Amino acid sequence: MFLYQTFYNFRNLKNDSIDLSSKEVYFVGENGQGKSNILESLYYSAYGISFRTHVDSQIIKAGEKDFSLNSMYRFGNDTQKVSVILENNKKRIEKNGKRIHDRKELINTIPCILFCHDDLRFATGEPECRRFFIDQSLTMYDSSYIDDLRNYKKVLKSRNLILKNHDYEMLDVYDGQLAAYGLIVQEKRKKAIFQFNEIFGKIFEDITGISGLYIYYDPSWKEANKNSENFCPASQDILNYLTNHRETDKKMETTLSGPHRDKINFVKDRNYFIQTASTGQCRLVSLLLRVAQAVYLARATGLKPVLLMDDVLLELDPDKRAKLTAMLPEYEQLFCTFLPGEPYERYMRDSTRVYKIKGGEWYD
Repeated sequence: MFLYQTFYNFRNLKNDSIDLSSKEVYFVGENGQGKSNILESLYYSAYGISFRTHVDSQIIKAGEKDFSLNSMYRFGNDTQKVSVILENNKKRIEKNGKRIHDRKELINTIPCILFCHDDLRFATGEPECRRFFIDQSLTMYDSSYIDDLRNYKKVLKSRNLILKNHDYEMLDVYDGQLAAYGLIVQEKRKKAIFQFNEIFGKIFEDITGISGLYIYYDPSWKEANKNSENFCPASQDILNYLTNHRETDKKMETTLSGPHRDKINFVKDRNYFIQTASTGQCRLVSLLLRVAQAVYLARATGLKPVLLMDDVLLELDPDKRAKLTAMLPEYEQLFCTFLPGEPYERYMRDSTRVYKIKGGEWYD
């Protein structure tokens, strides 16, 4: 549970501490007043990055040169302090006063699940958006998967460089490494999507009454284990595939196969679902992916997640809102943003704290 958050030059928020020590905390205000900035700060404390920008300097309050965040988080009897400081355009992250040098060291410190409007891209966006979602789900609890992805991307970058430069001397070496690292990524994605399907289809049916929707994983390398009758190792299958398609890669000067080309789609009755789904159904798919992610994280880690919900209930009718909120997994804490006039009182509990947000300041 977040106990408090202290801001210094973070977006438009006033330089002060906010008490967050309630099971549910609602932020109510007009657009542009700072509601989402508070959720962004919580996410930043959990993962060391923003969900709104890749440029840390854009977060600094107008006219200032640096910013900092300090969070106190308690889980059971264990209390953690996370600090993020940006000075002279250099970021420093500290956990309990000790500097950490890799964001993966934050894994499982504050298990946050974010629901936001941009999640729609997981349903309607390019294949890389769905790959990102599955990869994010894995990295939330499996720090080794962060290294798996880094290793794969590093080899892929090197292989693409020699293809572009027509310098093929090291191609056999890079092919071997690409097959080995890529197979690890592919197998972990396959397992994760299998586990997601045990969660996602049921909750979609509970909300909509539509059964049979599932997530379909279409790996770029389909050769793995294809030749098992010949006792050929999966990595060798992939290596053979790379060798057989090498001339095409040379001609195109890039690697045309591998986990970076995997496809993930939503299928019902053997047909792609999103292409004919309504906007409301697509929005619901993206929301329920996050619900499934929260359940998945809780099952994988045994930890109850912190849920950050940024104006995501606006486009649902009252019936679906009620069903969605009822099926949220057991959480450690829930933060929601609302516009004035929204019926947020319907979702409140005795433990809910409500802050009104205006001009970067908050009021009870």
